[in-house]
Amino acid sequence: MTWEALKQWGDDAVRINALSGGVANDVWPVRVDGQRAVARLGARNDADLAWEVELLRHLDRKGLAVPLPLPTTDGRPFADGLLVMTYVEGEAPETEADWRRVADTLRRLHRATQGWPQRPGWRSSTDLLHAETGTKIDLGAMPPEGVARCRAAWARLAGRPTCVVHGDPNPGNVRITADRVALIDWDEAHVDVPELDLVLPDNAAGLDDGTLDIAAQASAAWEAAVCWDDEYAVVRLAEVRAL
Repeated sequence: MTWEALKQWGDDAVRINALSGGVANDVWPVRVDGQRAVARLGARNDADLAWEVELLRHLDRKGLAVPLPLPTTDGRPFADGLLVMTYVEGEAPETEADWRRVADTLRRLHRATQGWPQRPGWRSSTDLLHAETGTKIDLGAMPPEGVARCRAAWARLAGRPTCVVHGDPNPGNVRITADRVALIDWDEAHVDVPELDLVLPDNAAGLDDGTLDIAAQASAAWEAAVCWDDEYAVVRLAEVRAL
């Protein structure tokens, strides 16, 4: 999978300059058919990307602001691991009021995706109470004591309803304007417990103390497992309480 795939969006399709992105993908602003867009090249298979494309189209139909796939010249929504999406204007959230708007938008996402099928190859946090692997997670690579702590945190989510979670609603993945909140970078989206999305600055989602503690511990455990074993993962694991 290389950037040669961009030619499938037309002879004038060109990269502009690299963006900061996650470790799993190479993200660049591009110009396609004269318009500004964002392209993401990664190792995800076609089933994984098809799930993401269908999700974004569904959310757009439900009135949520999300990037939408721009098709290749022959009409495909992605090609050879490359996904080209519309550019979304806006600023990152900063104030408590901004983050409350983000929380409201995340809850709209959760309501709109109840019963949504799991992303191919992924596992939810509660699935990992028994499964060892799922996409980027390999619990066998973590220290056994760390796995036990993560599973204890996820066990507290058992029995809660599930839906699509964005998976990484950090300031860099939110674009706010006066009239809407947009969520971008859906590479970590999957089906899980919605509270995982709602561990926000200043408890903007208004979770009660008990729910916030459960969600914060489960979220820290998830990020430790997904990122293991870089420095960030070690820091996140340290936030998960010992047994």
